[in-house]
Amino acid sequence: MQGVLSIRSYLTLTLFALFAGSFILACGPKNTDEKQAVDQRSGRMIEDYGSWISTISAEDVYGPSDRIGVLQSVDEALYFSLSDSENEGKVGIKRLALKGELTEAVSAQFDVKTRVHEYGGAPLLGIGNSLFAVKRDDQRLYRFAPNQEPVALTPNGTRHADCVSYPKGSRLVCVREDHRQPGTPTSSLVSLNLNFKNEGQTLFSGQDFYASPRVSPDNSQLAWISWQHPNMPWDITQLWVADLTPAGDVGEPKQLLAGHSGSITQPLYSPSGELYFIADFDNWWNIYRITAEGTLEKVLQESAEFAVPDWMMGNHNYAFESEDTIIASYKSKGKTELVRIDLDSGLVSTIAAEFADVRQVIKGSDGVYFVGNKATPEKGIYRVKGRGVELVYAPQLPVVDPNYIARAQTISFTSAACDTPVHGYYYGPRNPNYLSPSDQRPPLLLMMHGGPTASASLSFRRDIQFWTSRGFAVLDLNYRGSSGFGRDYRRSLYGLWGQADVEDAVQAANYLVERGWVDGKKLAIRGSSAGGFTVLSALAFYDTFSAGVVYSGISDLDSLDKLTHKFEQGYLDQLVGDLKPGSSVYRDRSPLYHLDQLTEPLLLIRGLDDPIVPPDQSLSIFYTLKSRGVPSALLSYEDEGHGLQKPANQIAALEAELSFYGQVFGFKPAGNIQTLTLDNSEHLPVMDPQVR
Repeated sequence: MQGVLSIRSYLTLTLFALFAGSFILACGPKNTDEKQAVDQRSGRMIEDYGSWISTISAEDVYGPSDRIGVLQSVDEALYFSLSDSENEGKVGIKRLALKGELTEAVSAQFDVKTRVHEYGGAPLLGIGNSLFAVKRDDQRLYRFAPNQEPVALTPNGTRHADCVSYPKGSRLVCVREDHRQPGTPTSSLVSLNLNFKNEGQTLFSGQDFYASPRVSPDNSQLAWISWQHPNMPWDITQLWVADLTPAGDVGEPKQLLAGHSGSITQPLYSPSGELYFIADFDNWWNIYRITAEGTLEKVLQESAEFAVPDWMMGNHNYAFESEDTIIASYKSKGKTELVRIDLDSGLVSTIAAEFADVRQVIKGSDGVYFVGNKATPEKGIYRVKGRGVELVYAPQLPVVDPNYIARAQTISFTSAACDTPVHGYYYGPRNPNYLSPSDQRPPLLLMMHGGPTASASLSFRRDIQFWTSRGFAVLDLNYRGSSGFGRDYRRSLYGLWGQADVEDAVQAANYLVERGWVDGKKLAIRGSSAGGFTVLSALAFYDTFSAGVVYSGISDLDSLDKLTHKFEQGYLDQLVGDLKPGSSVYRDRSPLYHLDQLTEPLLLIRGLDDPIVPPDQSLSIFYTLKSRGVPSALLSYEDEGHGLQKPANQIAALEAELSFYGQVFGFKPAGNIQTLTLDNSEHLPVMDPQVR
């Protein structure tokens, strides 16, 4: 964890504070025979940015088992999925009794993960004493019952997610993705018997995608979402309902709101049976309902996002506290709030504004629960209690020293290309033991999130603090196309991917340089997947950045179009355009074909089992740059796919990245960091010596 102080680190820093005038740290970035400069007023060491000793190690970043996934309430307990770093990041399920007892419901060795729509989500369901969960290895749905071995209920070659029970818990309705036939998998809603392995009954099929089946409280109606290519679930979706019979049969499906165009998500029945949902009909994802008379009503008008893009299934941003009140989370201008909405009066009261992220808002037997992350290290499962909240579970993590935590400063600038505000979170260097030479500015790490329809967040991130505590400045950028700022902002990247995002990255870096916050000669850009595409494009088409780091980065749009999975098969039509035969746009925007213009040092990190970005693309980039004398390195990891998942590999890659920046920017990283082998390192630019 960032800012974590072990006992030995604490004693070291204590001794340093007492003897700062003469104490020389044996593992510091300077030769121990040299006397280090000390600021006489503060007693702090004066060292180059990047070389500061930090208590925040790579193990602290990726070692903790703290990633809470799905949250569900079952009778008098909560079930939630939790990653386990000691089991290579595999996921198990915990049971938290309302009285506070925590037990293991499913071992992390089982590894709970569904790959419906490839990105999965909602892999578990609890009913009474039984628990149903999908196993990563075979994608089959298993039943866990007391004193029994797990039983696989579904056929090989099928994937299931977002299951709900009906009627009276005798059956499940699930989203199924069927991979048993060659070619593109088919999607459907199916009904499964709870008690034995079965093919199940197909309820509805024919749409490209299905999501979010929800059963009314009296088991008389089923609602769900569907959408068709080339739309993504944050583009245009349809809301459907059908009647359910006590025997489990379904009536004819009926599409609701056929005259409305937008992204409809998160359908939910009220305790009395009214259907609620979230839609962005007027640019913002707001909460709506269909009354008993069949009319459409907006519950609350806010220039805010009450939903997130459904990359994964099972998102829950609101829940009914009672028939008359809703607890909901939303984001506005990059900030998160948790509110109570009185449905009768329309009054809205803030419950909590100290959270940077709120998700998995669910109704429990004794109130509303949610998973919350703050801008500081606090995180966990919380319960709404009156006008505030109480913590009911927190991952067991080491104590954090707040003196090492850099706080975000929200920035925005106007895009020169389209007069649109662009947003980001800036973190300055922070370490209580160091100052930099007065003539220095910190190096910048510009972070590009993936997606590209994802977002930067104010949530506490150990990886960001890893860098800032060593003397880096970090900008987490919400470039055009990011979520959290309305439909228009999400769609502002459409047709312009590889251009608008790159322009925003370049302008963001220049914005910080012009204000004197960072060193204009030490600008690095890093990203993974779609973010990696932006990194490669920025390096190939602009001269702004001095270095780049790419994790599983996309480099060839034509290859991506041919190899990507079903969920994203229409995505490039939106991001780049529905191309005419013979169009050169894909090639023109693919950095793989413009490597002759890429001259900056580059570190490539890949998984050898990546189904989205073929490993030979990274290899081709590496050998091309190597042959041209460009300083470069390639790190490959077996048994890793599109992005690193195993903590040991994540730790190794992060330390390699630090070594890379040290070589490129001319500083020696502190601590026992293995030096990355960088080809053509003799061609690195010589940094000007710092004046003391």
